[in-house]
Amino acid sequence: MKVAAVLVGTMISIAQMGGDPMKMSPSNPNRSFQPIEQPLPVKVGVVLGGLTLVGAELWWFLGRKQQKQQATQTNGVQEVLITVDGGYRPDRIVVVVDEPVRLAFRRLDRNACLDEVLIPDFGISSRLPIGQTTTVEFTPNQVGEYTFTCGMRMFRGVIEVKAT
Repeated sequence: MKVAAVLVGTMISIAQMGGDPMKMSPSNPNRSFQPIEQPLPVKVGVVLGGLTLVGAELWWFLGRKQQKQQATQTNGVQEVLITVDGGYRPDRIVVVVDEPVRLAFRRLDRNACLDEVLIPDFGISSRLPIGQTTTVEFTPNQVGEYTFTCGMRMFRGVIEVKAT
């Protein structure tokens, strides 16, 4: 909507000047681009700031270590408490095949992306209200790794199913 308003405003300005935008020339045809010199400390600061941000992004997406946790047995059910706060902690769960699993998601983060958890391989989609613990239950029938994600699939974790 804003882009359309800017385009309309530009077209009106060109029409009022009585010119064709393709034939308009800069006021000084010999200098269409004028560099702005910055002091060396400003240039160094901008470069260092950019490198710091790139390093932080690489660490966030590629360098974080998974937190692995083995499910505990309680009355024949494998249980794990997962804290939802800027992601899932732990984000790698180890369970045993052919035994019921109960994952308890305790959501602390207000990020809208984390208001839902999806475990597509088990047909699970569950809302996670802030400040509450929501449980999901399933029984894995095959050994393997199964992904769980937020509703936007940005944050993820893995359920590692092993043989007994």
